[in-house]
Amino acid sequence: MSHQRIAPNVSETSNQLAEALAALRTELELPAGYPAEALRDAEAAVSGHTLPAHDFTDVPFITIDPASSTDLDQALFIDRSGDGYRVLYAISDVPSFVPPGGALDAETRHRGQTYYAPDGRIPLHPEIISEQAGSLLAGQTCGAFVWDFELDAEAEFRTVSVRRASVRSRAKLNYKGVQAEIDSGTADPILKLLKEVGLKRVELERRRGGASLNMPEQEIVQLPDGEGYRIVAAPSLPVEDWNAQISLMTGMAAAQLMLDGKVGILRTMPAPDERSLLHFKRQTGALGKPWTEGTSYGEYLRTLDAKDPRQLAILHSAGLLFRGAGYTPFDGEVPGSVMQSAIGAPYAHATAPLRRLVDRFVLVICEALSNGTEIPAWARDALRSLPEIMASSDQLAAKMEHLALDTVEAALLVNHIGQEFDAVVISGSKPAKNNGNGNGNSTNGNNGNGNGNGAPHGPYGMVQIAEPAVTARCDGEMESGTKVRVKLLHADIATREITLELLP
Repeated sequence: MSHQRIAPNVSETSNQLAEALAALRTELELPAGYPAEALRDAEAAVSGHTLPAHDFTDVPFITIDPASSTDLDQALFIDRSGDGYRVLYAISDVPSFVPPGGALDAETRHRGQTYYAPDGRIPLHPEIISEQAGSLLAGQTCGAFVWDFELDAEAEFRTVSVRRASVRSRAKLNYKGVQAEIDSGTADPILKLLKEVGLKRVELERRRGGASLNMPEQEIVQLPDGEGYRIVAAPSLPVEDWNAQISLMTGMAAAQLMLDGKVGILRTMPAPDERSLLHFKRQTGALGKPWTEGTSYGEYLRTLDAKDPRQLAILHSAGLLFRGAGYTPFDGEVPGSVMQSAIGAPYAHATAPLRRLVDRFVLVICEALSNGTEIPAWARDALRSLPEIMASSDQLAAKMEHLALDTVEAALLVNHIGQEFDAVVISGSKPAKNNGNGNGNSTNGNNGNGNGNGAPHGPYGMVQIAEPAVTARCDGEMESGTKVRVKLLHADIATREITLELLP
């Protein structure tokens, strides 16, 4: 799965970018502050909260997240067990803070998820829950859904159960620090086992035909002199993949529990069609890194190096195969299509309830199925409405990300009008749709559709400028993976427009 994200590091000071991003929130009608009634629900839930009776506070859980994160959904513990492993994975007990049918419940259904805008996130839950009482902060006793896995020597799970329990994280760790400790050999035993289990889970992913599209992380920062902005791109660290494998394993276990119980909601995605796969294979050959017979799609993706221009173009093309994901609810009869093709197995969202609405319902259903108790009616009744809620919030989040990137990329270039840049073609020429307004300018747009004053008359492609790091559309005939020279003719932060000229 993709791990690309935009970190909200843009300065809050008064400047064109801040104004444009604020205007974007208004344009997209993004949620603002929480309604008073919902806040009262949250405050009452926190003040009257009761911890689960089962006590796991003696387990030395840890959290591993980006350094700036405060909404901590997951805490981890791993130990050896016979010839295999025991994994305990604690997920924040968000349902205990959201009274069914109340104002807070209604507001979270309206939002659907946390929106991560460059100028600050818009949380799914009020901060008193998402960053305080419901967050698995180090030293704080919290309620959690604790998934208990017994893994064999290959890290495939033999048994799995989930129950509510009280937990206390011992340490808040960050990816860079953990990776450095693992690389230097000074890491704690839990972290060494995370690497061991993570690598084995990667191998299991390879065998089942799953795929992880690890695009470089992008972080937007303002230059110290206030004269501009830049996007810092960095490849994801190995520990991020190993940690993600534990989350993926939990989502697969949740799906199996619900399929066995014939009630729940899956995250499904169809396999790429033959035409798309054939086109992708042709591209890989043309770009000098052919996808050969006998190599699975996921295994092939793991061989790609995002620092190589041609292989970066392949990664961008590969993202087009990850399409058609949705949510499939069922109650009483297992659906005909249950697979998440990128994972290579049935899968459910179950590990991020602070940030994603659907996880709250999945956790409650799985806990009831695991312990043979009755599923709460409010969770069961919501199943049919969740796909529409999540699809709408996913579309809004994607649109926000595209337009925010367009805005920031225009800001990156606004002080470079007339300059020439080296660039890599990440998407070759295609005919443009003319909107009839007679404007032939190229405009920025990460989805390839552009925005602003309309599409060009002739062919165009997508290019990536190395410094500053910008992806934008450019007029002209060009071939994917090739290096080109472009000239910046225009950049406007407010309209998100970038006009590039392809040089001979």
